[in-house]
This record gives sequence, structure tokens and C-alpha cells, in this order.
Amino acid sequence: MQKTACASLLAIACLTQIGCASLPAGAKRDPRDPWERMNRTTFKVNTALDHAIARPVARTYQKITPRPIRTGVSNFMDNLFYPVTMGNDLLQLKFKPFAQDTGRFLMNTLVGIGGLFDPATQAGLPKNEEDLGQTFGYWGVKPGPYFVIPILGPSDVRDGLAKFGDAYMNPLTYVHSDYNYIRYSLIGVELIDVRYRLLPQDKILEEAYDPYTLLKNAYLQRREYQVTDGKMSDKAREQQEQQQYDEEKKILEESGADESSAQPQTPPQPK
Repeated sequence: MQKTACASLLAIACLTQIGCASLPAGAKRDPRDPWERMNRTTFKVNTALDHAIARPVARTYQKITPRPIRTGVSNFMDNLFYPVTMGNDLLQLKFKPFAQDTGRFLMNTLVGIGGLFDPATQAGLPKNEEDLGQTFGYWGVKPGPYFVIPILGPSDVRDGLAKFGDAYMNPLTYVHSDYNYIRYSLIGVELIDVRYRLLPQDKILEEAYDPYTLLKNAYLQRREYQVTDGKMSDKAREQQEQQQYDEEKKILEESGADESSAQPQTPPQPK
């Protein structure tokens, strides 16, 4: 949802004025999340908007749209914004992935009828995901504090700012103003498609004791994995495992779980 980044980030100043959400009782501050009170407030607002608007629309879309059409729409949207991945391949000096991703884009555009079909995957050209946040990370820029962006959701300072740069690689940015109706229609379709793809995750969040913490840990771990191309250092992995252990222990203590029947996994031992 890169094209909505600019407008959403402008809402940050307003949301920072909202009364801070309280932390769970006895919670210790997560060093990765120094703005947790503000982030929890934004998370609550995002969740309320999602339950009131985005999720019902996505469920209706899933219910009334045949699966082949939904698949075609997802393929088309992935292909439409694939130049963002290609551009970041070059910025990271990944020339072989750039050639493969360019081949994928051309094959799906020409043979896949504008991206409605995905012959490239069957031809051995898998879909990759690269963005400017990953590019910054590749060149050594640290993620900074965890940050929940209005409407867009989980992020960090590095990735949030990078969305502005990705917007310039977004093909819709260059649609002439005379055709704004096309641009905004495609943005609307993309938003629905993105939310539709997240529907299977709803049950996990609903059953979580603390959905905010669950989503935060999942996001930070996924981004670290993406930035390092799956080659996290032992130290970074141990730090993440220790942090997750601490979060699980905190949740058990807050929920009053019986220590004899529910314990977090053993914390990682230094090597």
C-alpha cells in the first residue's frame, strides 16, 4: 500500500496527541518499542477502523467474487507494483536477481496477459519482495524504534520513511492527472486485495492474549529475515529469541497462568 503512505504518515502528528494507551499491568518496556503507549493507541484506532470498514469489505469481496477472479486480481496487483522490487534489486547491487525479476515482470506482462496469470513462477522465476526499507538495511541503516503507522500498521522508523521513496518507483505515481480515476480505482482494488489476503490471519490475532505484541514480534522478525536475506547472525537470532522469551514470560505473568502448567520456552543460552 505504498501509494497511501504519504497521506497516512501525515496523520501521525494528530494521533500523537491522542491520550496514550496504558501498558499491560506490570509490563516491562521493550527497548525496541520506546513509543509503545502511542503505538498501542494507534493500533487500537487501526483495529477499530479495520473492523468497521476494511474487514467487512474484504469478507464481502471474498464471498461474492469467484476464486479464479480473486487470484487473477492478486496476480495483476503483484505484477503492477513489481518495478519497486526491480528498482531495489539495482539499489542493492543484486544484478542476478534484477535480471530474474525483470524476466518475471516481462513474462507475466506479455504472456500472462498484463499479469492476470503467473506463468513466470511455473517457468522457474519465483516472486521476490524488495523495498527501500530493505535497501536501507542492506547498506547498514538500523531500523530504529518500532512504529505503528496510521492505517498502514506495523513498521519502524527506517521502513516508514522508506515508503516515501518506494512511492517514486510506483508506476501509479506517473499516471497523468487526466486519468486519476484509473489511479484511484487501482488503489482501491489494491487495498481490498491486500486486506483479503490477510483474512486467514484474523483468527490468530483474535485468539492471541496480546495481539499488539504478537503482531510486533512477527513484523520485526520478518523484517530482519528479509533485510538479511535469511542470513541472520547468531547474535541477532539469540537477541530475538531472548526478547520473544521475555515477551512470553510477561504475558504469562499478566494472565495469571499456572507456572507449573504454562511456561515460556527456555531462553537461549549464549554460545
